[in-house]
Amino acid sequence: MSSLKRKAQTEPTNTAKKAKAVGGSITSFFSSSPASSSFLSTTSFNKAKWVASLTAEQKQLLQLEISSLHESWLAHLKDEITSPQFLDLKRFLERETRENKKWFPPKEDVYSWSRHTPLQKVKIVIVGQDPYHNVNQAHGLAFSVHPPTPAPPSLKNMFLALKKDYPTFEAPARKGGLLTPWAEKGVLMLNACLTVRAHEANSHANRGWEKFTQKVIDLVAAKRTRGVVFMAWGSPAGKRVAKIDQHRNLILRAVHPSPLSAHKGFFDCGHFREANDWLVTRYGEGSEVDWSLGGPPAPLPSGQQKKASPIPNPAPPATPKAEKGAALEVKANTNEVDGTAKAKVPKDDEETEDKAENLKKQTPVKKEIQKLETLKKTASLRAKDDFNEPDEDEEAALLEIAEAAERGG
Repeated sequence: MSSLKRKAQTEPTNTAKKAKAVGGSITSFFSSSPASSSFLSTTSFNKAKWVASLTAEQKQLLQLEISSLHESWLAHLKDEITSPQFLDLKRFLERETRENKKWFPPKEDVYSWSRHTPLQKVKIVIVGQDPYHNVNQAHGLAFSVHPPTPAPPSLKNMFLALKKDYPTFEAPARKGGLLTPWAEKGVLMLNACLTVRAHEANSHANRGWEKFTQKVIDLVAAKRTRGVVFMAWGSPAGKRVAKIDQHRNLILRAVHPSPLSAHKGFFDCGHFREANDWLVTRYGEGSEVDWSLGGPPAPLPSGQQKKASPIPNPAPPATPKAEKGAALEVKANTNEVDGTAKAKVPKDDEETEDKAENLKKQTPVKKEIQKLETLKKTASLRAKDDFNEPDEDEEAALLEIAEAAERGG
């Protein structure tokens, strides 16, 4: 099967259609058992009453959680976010802001994962690590980037692996990396840390986010009683799903999609298809995720429309005399042995030909030097501890060196 999502072989019943219309989501798909439905119900959670019970300081520190954390998650995380450790984390973020230390993602996007993928919609969890730390990248979903930012190296490798599972897959237009369509189809993309200081990888690590996001992972495992799929790429992600029930859930482990490790098995891991096969086996046809992200190119921003190139004036027809002269010039500048173009040598510079020959001899040496630099860079990055995956800047630097070596300059 080469399609990205298998179509249901039978039409849904009238009852199923009616339930979908009422719910407006795939809640009925994951709430087929009374136990699951009661676990996920948030009707007993009175948000206004809960907010009223908070102290003045808690209300002030938790403004972001109160206003932007989806209620399906807030109902189960309310005790966690009022814990002393989490409140200390919020105080730390306030200090960062007061000291004019810019951090990502933008405040309104810190909990975007919760709004794009409410608890009752979760089918698959992709465990990430640290948010991207450069401008216009992080927006609350692990691995995803805002357009027009191009897909980072790790995400490009994810697309390559997905293409192996589903040959019809097309990456987003304009080399993009926006994954919100996946999130809205039930793929929870959650980083271990939800914030990071600008241009400083792991700068908000060990401040309290890890405990909070582990609670989110454990919550999914506990409340999605019929099971979901967890994708854990790399050693840190593997540790975060170590205690998940493997009989109820599907745990898929592989190396990280970073260019430094993807060649060790990530491209052939088959996780995207395996996840869908498991969902269909567990829940039936129609339960799988449509991984498609492609589509027609988005219009250019206003004022950046591509202008049509002016049509050049046609060249005057060549005279027989001119054609003969051109043929003689081509012959004079062509090697008789292999037919390759000779270096053009001005008549008034006798040293130019020698310089061209020397440059030709130096090119292989230059390539070897670049390859050596690539190896040095690779060794330096791989010397890191396995639990510190290289950040995207390091990946990009390595790729740039490697590509330059391949180009020979």
